Amino acid sequence: MASNFASIPAAVERRKFLITSVLGAGTLLFPGVLGAARASAAKPVIGVVVKIGGIPWFNAMEAGIKKKSAELGVDAFMVGPTSADPALQVRAIEDLIAKGVDVIGVVPNDAQVLEPVLERARKAGIKVITHESPKQQQADWDFELASVQGFGDAYGKRLAEALGNKGGYAVFVGSLTVPLHNAWADAAIAYLKKNAPDMKLIGDRYGVAEDVNASRSTALDLISAHPDLKGILAFGSQGPIGAARAVTEKGKTGEIKVLGPFSPGQGKRLVHDGVLTGGFMWNPELAGEVFVTLGTMVAKGQEIKDGTNIEGLGVVHPAGHNLIVDQLVELNKDTIDGLANMGL
Repeated sequence: MASNFASIPAAVERRKFLITSVLGAGTLLFPGVLGAARASAAKPVIGVVVKIGGIPWFNAMEAGIKKKSAELGVDAFMVGPTSADPALQVRAIEDLIAKGVDVIGVVPNDAQVLEPVLERARKAGIKVITHESPKQQQADWDFELASVQGFGDAYGKRLAEALGNKGGYAVFVGSLTVPLHNAWADAAIAYLKKNAPDMKLIGDRYGVAEDVNASRSTALDLISAHPDLKGILAFGSQGPIGAARAVTEKGKTGEIKVLGPFSPGQGKRLVHDGVLTGGFMWNPELAGEVFVTLGTMVAKGQEIKDGTNIEGLGVVHPAGHNLIVDQLVELNKDTIDGLANMGL
């Protein structure tokens, strides 16, 4: 695709994704416009492709990428598609391959769809790091700031407490093809089946939680169709926001509990209004820092093994190519303002 970079207007029309870089968030750019990568052992080039650009969660991740890039003296930037479309991630990765970066980081929308293009990246000598996609095929490393079991159990327990161990609940995920969201959902549902058998899952799960409008619309439909709906558990940063707005519109504040990970700055008013019950998250800014720290290490050929201390993760114990730690941050009325003031 490098041969198309000379025709920027045509490229812009064809590739509708947003790239944010050190030039500033919101600037419409493309990897080719930034020029050929100046990859070197001293200054690795790291491109991180996230699920969608322009939302608070990934804005915070970009802040972490920029911060750690400056600290380590590397060239790292974020690529944010304009929608949570796996095809846009594929195109972004293809452009990064053409650019000749040292490391590609990805927060996948669809793990399987990305496998062929990630394989091409690795064959080109590019290291691949993923996040929110444990057991990702064609990745050198995947890192997680929360274990599946720990995250799922925490949400299952919190939802059961909020509903008094009874009532119907619905589950939203970013999409039905995001492995981590669905693994969390599996763990939370399993916890509730075992520990709160009087709670009933409504439907299966709904792949809308990376889109605030789709989450709101789905929640409105569920509230109208299911009088027994008492809780919505949404894995995906826009899901809790959209569901909470629907609860407000329907006048169900306090009657329907909404939980899930979300950006504190985006959700704090809803928490204080009692619409969002809260939840747990990890710090996306820290995740951005880890992308750069780990990317720099692998670009320079540093060995990652049991007992390696990686800033942001701590001492790691690799399971295959997965680096998993538990660094949960609770979201509630007592913590939300402080987290929002951090820019999250």
